[in-house]
Amino acid sequence: MLSPEKNKLLTEVGPGTAMGDYLRRYWHPVAGVSEFDDKAVRPIRLFGEDLVLYKDLSGHYGLVQRRCPHRNADLAFGIVEQCGLRCAYHGWEFGRDGACTHQPFEEIVDPQARLRQKTRITAYEVRAKAGLLWAYMGPLPAPQLPDWEPFSYEHGFAQVVMAEIPCNWFQCQENSIDPVHFEWTHNNWTARQQDAGAAYVPTHLKAAYEEFEHGFVYKRLRAAETEENVMWTVGRVTLWPNAFYLGHHFEWRVPIDDENTLSVFWVFNRVPKEQEPYVQSRIPTWYGPLYDENGDWITSHVANQDFAAWVGQGRITDRSKETLGASDRGIVMMRRKFFEELEAVAGGAVPKGLITDPARNERVFLPSACREEMLTGLTREALAAHPLLGPYLHDFFGQAGQPDEVREAYEQAVGQKMRGAKFFTVHGAGEPEA
Repeated sequence: MLSPEKNKLLTEVGPGTAMGDYLRRYWHPVAGVSEFDDKAVRPIRLFGEDLVLYKDLSGHYGLVQRRCPHRNADLAFGIVEQCGLRCAYHGWEFGRDGACTHQPFEEIVDPQARLRQKTRITAYEVRAKAGLLWAYMGPLPAPQLPDWEPFSYEHGFAQVVMAEIPCNWFQCQENSIDPVHFEWTHNNWTARQQDAGAAYVPTHLKAAYEEFEHGFVYKRLRAAETEENVMWTVGRVTLWPNAFYLGHHFEWRVPIDDENTLSVFWVFNRVPKEQEPYVQSRIPTWYGPLYDENGDWITSHVANQDFAAWVGQGRITDRSKETLGASDRGIVMMRRKFFEELEAVAGGAVPKGLITDPARNERVFLPSACREEMLTGLTREALAAHPLLGPYLHDFFGQAGQPDEVREAYEQAVGQKMRGAKFFTVHGAGEPEA
C-alpha cells in the first residue's frame, strides 16, 4: 500500500505537478491522422489543459490553448489558415508556435503592431507518425519521436482505436505489468459470462520481471505450459512510461486530467501470405463505447474488460487501502521506478528511455513474442492456428464498437469474413466461440 501523499505523487498530472511535468517530457499519441480527413479543428483536453488540435491549410498540425487571449473566445470554432488558426470572434490569428500573426482591426489602429508582437498563446509541437498524431508538451528541445520497429512492418492492416476512460491514468498503466489478471479477467470471466459452470483455465505458476532501457518485460508461466513457452522465454513489454506492447499492438494510457484517461490502441494485423503484397492506403481511427444500449458496461471484449476493472477501482484508487500480494511484484517495481525517476529528474537527470540521438531512432527494437511472424508473415492456415495472432483472423476482439466500414476494409485485406462472435476466446483459453 501507499501513503496518500505518495498516491498523489503518482496520480496528479496537471501543470506544475511532479508527475505531470515528468510525463510531458515524452511524446504521447493524442489523436488519429484520419480524424482530420473531414474536419480541421477539434477540442482536446490533455494533462489537465484545455487545448485545440487542428490541421491548417498547408497540412501542418498545431496544438494550442483553447481560449483566445483577446476575449476568451473558444478556438475550437477557429478558422484554419495557410499557416495557423484564426479566432472566429475577432479574427486574431496564431501560428503553430503560439505567436500572434495577425490582429486585423488592431493593426489598422496601430500599424506598428505593438500589441500583436506582445501577444502569444500556449502552443505544443505535433507530429504525425504511423497514423497517429503525437504531442510533445515538455521542455525544449524535444526528444526524438520513437520510431518503434512495428511502425515499419509491411503487408498489414493497422487501425487506431480510442476510448475516454473515467479514471486516473496510473491504475490503467498498472494493468500493463500485471500478468495474472489475464487469466481471470480475460479468460475465466469471459467463460463464466457465457456459462456459469465453465471450468477455470490453467492457473499461473510463476511470473518474472526484468527492467530494460524502454521499460520492463514481464514473463509468465501457466499450468500445462513448459518453460519453452514464448510467454516465458520472451514475455511482454511494459513500455515506459505509460504504454503496453504485445508484439502486434501498442496500448497507451494518456492522461486527460487526474480523473480521466485517453486509451489509445494501435493494432497491426499482418495479412495472410496469400494476400500479399498488401499496401494499406489509410489507417482508420475510431472510438469505442464503454456502455451498451441499456447503459450497462460492455464486458465482451478484452479492452472493455480492462476498462471495467480500472474504473471499478474508483476515479483515483486509494492505494492506502490495498492489500498487495506476490502477484503484485511487478506493480511494486514499477511504482518504485517512478519514485526514483521523479527524484532523479528533479535533480537534472534525463528521464528513462528518452531517445535523443536520431541515429538511434531507426526501427527501434522491442522484445516481442511474435516478432518473426510479423516480419516474415504466415500462410492463412498457419496464421489461423497461431495462439497469439490467430484469433484476430476470426474477429476483432480487442475493443467493442468497430465500425462496419473498418470491419469490411479488414475483411478485404485478410480475404475472409469475420465471425461476428458475441464473446471471444483469447490466448490461454480454449477454442474460439462461433
